[in-house]
Amino acid sequence: MAHYAYINKNTNKVEMVIVGKDETELIDGLEPEAYYEQGTPYMVKRTSYNGNIRSRMAGIGYIYDNAFDVFIPPQPYPSWKMNYTTFDWDAPVAMPANVTGFRWHWSEANQEWVKVSKPSFN
Repeated sequence: MAHYAYINKNTNKVEMVIVGKDETELIDGLEPEAYYEQGTPYMVKRTSYNGNIRSRMAGIGYIYDNAFDVFIPPQPYPSWKMNYTTFDWDAPVAMPANVTGFRWHWSEANQEWVKVSKPSFN
């Protein structure tokens, strides 16, 4: 079993992900990507849960970057920049070092990390 992302050819945005045949199997003499693509207005690319194919599992709204052959998640905040080494979004300010038990939330308005809470262990 393999997963395939249906990508809008104009925007490179993933619109659907399906479960299909393994990439090692031909379907009616065609490679699976070509088979699933035929008769649709989409480009189809294989994706995987373990991130071994195209950097990460594609999701609806992700962008397919043809130059790097990777799926990129939606930008979480306007100020965050793409890191083309990891293909992840980086905040303009590094998250503070882990303070045991605290979670952090990015404040786009203040351009800073804010402590959210310390979990209760009751």
